[in-house]
Amino acid sequence: MFSVLRNRRRNRLRATPLPDASWSIIDRRVPLIASLPEAARRELGGVVQILLKEKQFLGAGGLEMTDEVRVTIAAQAALLLLGRETSYYTTLKTIYVYPRAYASKVTRRNPDGTVTEGLQPRLGESWHRGGLVLSWDDVVRGAAEAHDGRNVTLHEFAHQLDGEWGGMEGAPALPSGANYRDWARVLGHEYAELIAELHRGHHTLLDPYGATNPAEFFAVATELFFERPRAMREHHPELYEQLAKFFTQDPAGGA
Repeated sequence: MFSVLRNRRRNRLRATPLPDASWSIIDRRVPLIASLPEAARRELGGVVQILLKEKQFLGAGGLEMTDEVRVTIAAQAALLLLGRETSYYTTLKTIYVYPRAYASKVTRRNPDGTVTEGLQPRLGESWHRGGLVLSWDDVVRGAAEAHDGRNVTLHEFAHQLDGEWGGMEGAPALPSGANYRDWARVLGHEYAELIAELHRGHHTLLDPYGATNPAEFFAVATELFFERPRAMREHHPELYEQLAKFFTQDPAGGA
């Protein structure tokens, strides 16, 4: 019964036009979305309505939560959900937003077996169950620079997709075993190639941070797919094809 009522509520929200004030924020803050076809914009508006209704947005570190912050983040999160069946980030409950880069406690195991703790500056982080953290300054910067292949909001929400049905390991939920085999083959090869290119001292189209682990590779590849799709399609055609299938979008178009 709960799922039936939830789906009815979601259908109503998706059918309700997003207010003009929200579109004004999106078009000013997120030029990547301003250029979408009208049908995709209407769909995105409905997804934004659902995310704003179902997710809690909390200011942290002195940030005052406003519609500007909520809508800017929700619009970019919605971009990853267009055109496919979705559970609307099923494990995500709360989005915490700091005014700027913040420090997060990290624990490291050293080669000699000792463990050290310290603080590390962060632009964002995504937790496996329940939470996501963003720096507002970097949300704004990543959205405004729409074609540099760097977007912390897309990055952290990609992690949420990755972790919806298991651990964050660079393999989001796919339709079939065959899809997983192709995904593992292509992304595994591209991940290894990125590491090899960095060891050779070469410049890479993909952010070097993607060499950290497969989960970061998927998140970095997602940033590039949406912000520099033609460059990805030219230099990493198989990787582009896998992401286009997963996201059911072709941001490079036919050009």
